[in-house]
Amino acid sequence: MNEHLAKLSIVTTLYRSAGTIIEFYERCMAAASREFQNVELVLVNDGSPDDSLAYALDLKERDPRVVVVDLSRNFGHHKAMMTGLTVASGDYIFLIDSDLEEEPELLNTFWTRFRKGDCDVVYGLQETRRGGWFERITGKIFFWLVDKLSDEKLPRNLVTARLMTRDYVRALIRHRDREFFIAHLWVLTGFRQEPLTVRKLALSPTTYSVARRVEMLVNYVTTTSTKILYIILYLGFTTAFISAAGVAYIIGRYLWAGVATEGWASLIVSVCFFGGLTILILGILGIYIANIFSETKRRPYVVVRRIHRHSETVAAAKPHL
Repeated sequence: MNEHLAKLSIVTTLYRSAGTIIEFYERCMAAASREFQNVELVLVNDGSPDDSLAYALDLKERDPRVVVVDLSRNFGHHKAMMTGLTVASGDYIFLIDSDLEEEPELLNTFWTRFRKGDCDVVYGLQETRRGGWFERITGKIFFWLVDKLSDEKLPRNLVTARLMTRDYVRALIRHRDREFFIAHLWVLTGFRQEPLTVRKLALSPTTYSVARRVEMLVNYVTTTSTKILYIILYLGFTTAFISAAGVAYIIGRYLWAGVATEGWASLIVSVCFFGGLTILILGILGIYIANIFSETKRRPYVVVRRIHRHSETVAAAKPHL
């Protein structure tokens, strides 16, 4: 492919992005113009409560290269990104967040690495995690649990920024999961992927609270892993073996020594232990069943209100999501 004739799509999502969208647009277009003549910028409004959509539509009116995808409500960062990738039409797709914590000029750095021709994806990794000690520790705990409980390991300290070929993105958006962790899909899609160490700025507090991270961990493990089901199986076998051994000991002690076990304490402790264990196991299985229920309904994972393009004849087209 002639690199000078290739088209680049820059994809980002908007949520409380009114304060950064103009600078983001200017820096992205300046960086892209150094490498590509044909560029489009896909802005996905993920139900932002501020004026992000108004700013995006104003950019679309001023620049025909801008495409605005307006979702009917907030569906979440990962689903909004997948929607933007579905709409993007470029030969190469650059995915990045619009909060400027990942510098738009990374496009030029990634493209320099990309031009070696030995990969289909160049993605960013933080050298160290952003934030204070609490955020770094909870991040380490999150990835440790993911490694222990999931079927596949995830690269540590991933950032959103990545430059991808059209073939890779076409394969990526074929995943039809309704509940997903996008980093898992990035890995699962395969192809030749190369990391680059990047610097991520800390311009705003993270929106991923501890509760949100716990929710992401539970959703990720229960939608991608079978390992935890085997852990439950082995826990059941172990509990049954220990219980059988305890019963055998009590009976043997009574038959051979004539000593009977007395008191209610041991009985209550046993009932509470096995009751709690049963509830825990049923709860975990219930989460799996809930995810199965969500997937089998086959509802679209986002609803697009409208796609705004410079040409009104194209604006009516909506992707099948």
